[in-house]
Amino acid sequence: MQTHIEMATPFPRTGISAVPPLRRAAQYVRMSTEHQQYSTENQRDAIAKYAAHRGLKVVATYADDGKSGLRLDGRDALKRLIDDVENGTGDFDLILVYDVSRWGRFQDADESAYYEYICKRAGVQIEYCAEQFENDGSPVSNIVKAVKRTMAGEYVRELSVKVFAGQCRLIELGYRQGGAAGFGLRRVLVDAGGNVKGELTRGEQKSIHTDRVILMPGPDAEVAVVNQIYQWFVRDGLVESVIAERLNRQGLLTDMGRQWTRGVVHQILINEKYIGHNVFNRISFKLKKKRVKNPPEAWIRADDAFDGIIDPQLFYTARGIIQERARKFSNEELLEALKSLYGQKGLLSASLINECHALPSSSIIGSRFGGLLQAYRKVGFLPTRDYRFLETNRYLRQMYPGIISDVVSNIERLGGKIVQDAPTDLLVVNGEFTVSAIIARCQTTKSESLRWNLRLDNRLEPDITVAVRMDSDNRKLRDYFLLPRIDIQQARLRVGEENPFSLDAYRFDTLDFFFDMAARVPMRR
Repeated sequence: MQTHIEMATPFPRTGISAVPPLRRAAQYVRMSTEHQQYSTENQRDAIAKYAAHRGLKVVATYADDGKSGLRLDGRDALKRLIDDVENGTGDFDLILVYDVSRWGRFQDADESAYYEYICKRAGVQIEYCAEQFENDGSPVSNIVKAVKRTMAGEYVRELSVKVFAGQCRLIELGYRQGGAAGFGLRRVLVDAGGNVKGELTRGEQKSIHTDRVILMPGPDAEVAVVNQIYQWFVRDGLVESVIAERLNRQGLLTDMGRQWTRGVVHQILINEKYIGHNVFNRISFKLKKKRVKNPPEAWIRADDAFDGIIDPQLFYTARGIIQERARKFSNEELLEALKSLYGQKGLLSASLINECHALPSSSIIGSRFGGLLQAYRKVGFLPTRDYRFLETNRYLRQMYPGIISDVVSNIERLGGKIVQDAPTDLLVVNGEFTVSAIIARCQTTKSESLRWNLRLDNRLEPDITVAVRMDSDNRKLRDYFLLPRIDIQQARLRVGEENPFSLDAYRFDTLDFFFDMAARVPMRR
């Protein structure tokens, strides 16, 4: 990605009149990894010829190299181009693009149109140099452009189907498709005849189209560690977290050079590649949309494709233990097992439950009975510590989706456009700024004053954090703080009922101000 700005050279004046200045234009070029004909150099050449023919001067270049056109995410040059247009910092009134597909292959044609409309609203026209229509806003132009946008998105959908079919075929032939080999295994390159050419290190890829990748056992020391993990789990009955602690105490690192965690150990215990099976399509992430966990009947597999490093009987014994641990318990079975654990230990806690093989995780028990405290009471255990804050936290977690939904619906009602990132709940408003929402629980100090701890998630870098303060009973909303990141950069804020003006200036009784800020207002030309 690069931006190159050329300074305009004044046209020399004659004795009577000056040469009319050329119209100033920016060019946007994008290359994915599909065809050489769409290289950014070829796009620049075509745009240069178009500009020379139309009497245009290219003064800025925005280039996204090796970026998919499915989404705006990752296309920093296009984001910067739109920002420059909206802020008026770009010294040009035209944007030249090779064709409609280079602007983007968005799966929703309206998204492509939306980004073009942002530019048009700011008085900057987009021209597609290699298209057979003039982007002049005429009915014919709009119809053809809409068809082209749909075709650009459809091309990716069809390509996705073909690529997936090819991947499935290679899996069934026993070849590895993507991803790291995993601890105890190695990726090995083979030619079209199946002859081993060499090991691929982390990050290396095959360079010849007919070559393929398979898995082979790694160093003996790593293979021994994997077998030890299975022995600890099956023979000694150790849970994954304890196994991870043992490996870390021995100073061993994972294949990624990191410390062991419960999740890494669990993956080793459930992944069939350790007995030589090639399994694909457990999880789908097609067209960069929602990640989907597929049922076993949708998996693509080839058994005994590689040399395994774990005895199959040992592997399936471990799988049986995990499946039994995760089986569906009735409420009566859960309470009976929980009562038995209470009788053995004399107390109950989340950590004790998680370490007990006869019980599922503490989170499952909590969700089944409306919280761990409710489950404790049903088996006669009454904690001496005041755990009411757990009930409050559970209540606030239940409130959170409703607060997010209200924000989204109010902004959309006012004509705004909002996109929510599911994993983080970060909101993108009108493609202009990002918003994060948090709920602050009210705490009463020994002196009977009220305090709230605002924990801002600076990792997400939201432009605005909407902090919702609860009342003294933590049952109703008290007020709101609208905290801009440019002014408030602390990770934590401790606020009271009365605060300095520098902080209370951001306090509001309602979110009306925020909604007005996010509303779309038509501009008179």
